[in-house]
Amino acid sequence: MYTKQTELKNISGLHARPASEFVAMAKSFESAVTVRRLDDPEAKAVNAKSIIKILSQGIAVGTPIEIAADGPDEETAVEKLIAMVDSKFGED
Repeated sequence: MYTKQTELKNISGLHARPASEFVAMAKSFESAVTVRRLDDPEAKAVNAKSIIKILSQGIAVGTPIEIAADGPDEETAVEKLIAMVDSKFGED
């Protein structure tokens, strides 16, 4: 398993458009991929390949998250998803 942490930087948070881009990228990997909010001690990791699970997390700007992957392309999956989040999904 490979994990990495970042903070959501785009002003509008992980709303429908960026969430769908995130899920589409997560689905492109063979590894199981999860996302977990780090600002809520009771938050559980959710399937990053499920738009419903991602949107249900209510991840807003400034929310620290952990992306984890387990499988043959786990490191690539995490690094690319982290890069996507860090790029603010192309938003200013």
